[in-house]
Amino acid sequence: MNKTLIFDFGDVFINLDKEGAMNHALDIFKLKTLSEELIAFNSLYEQGLISTEEFIEFYLENFPDLDEDDVLYAWNCILKDFPEHRLDFIKNLAKENTYNLILLSNTNELHIDWIKERVSFYEDFKNCFHKFYLSHEIQLRKPDASIYNFVLKENKLNPGDCLFIDDTIENIEAAAKLGIHTWNINPKTEDISNLFTIKKEFF
Repeated sequence: MNKTLIFDFGDVFINLDKEGAMNHALDIFKLKTLSEELIAFNSLYEQGLISTEEFIEFYLENFPDLDEDDVLYAWNCILKDFPEHRLDFIKNLAKENTYNLILLSNTNELHIDWIKERVSFYEDFKNCFHKFYLSHEIQLRKPDASIYNFVLKENKLNPGDCLFIDDTIENIEAAAKLGIHTWNINPKTEDISNLFTIKKEFF
């Protein structure tokens, strides 16, 4: 397998409501914007450097009018549906066994637990990949260069033989700086199942 496809998870396979989740969080937290402290704390949790218990406790201490259910809903309401045609797409790729398939996602423990409970085919999906990297398990997070270098080194990959698909421009730019081919997918107008049409120059 000469070429490697590296996929993000959210808004590539599972749909997200980033805007709606942010608006809900600002509403229940009674904030106009998320503070740098909250953003940094969330990032630490996403890297697995803070436990789920510590994460929930932090929010309950800082927002005493809320209970645990409020915090969990605010955190998880970003997660939406996982269209099955995208599962079919990655299953077919895995069956063909033409490419090295890697998932690389900024995903925390609460989100992956929510997905495991509600996406009945999660294990089938996970098993399609040769490697399945979640930020909280490897304690690295996009767009830091260290996470891309980790994937390249662990899998003995040439950046020029890799295509990385992500919906976040900062993550794409960081990968491109290392010589990785990229596709900044637009979840509103593009679908991962059209990969071979949209990025045909890579193949």
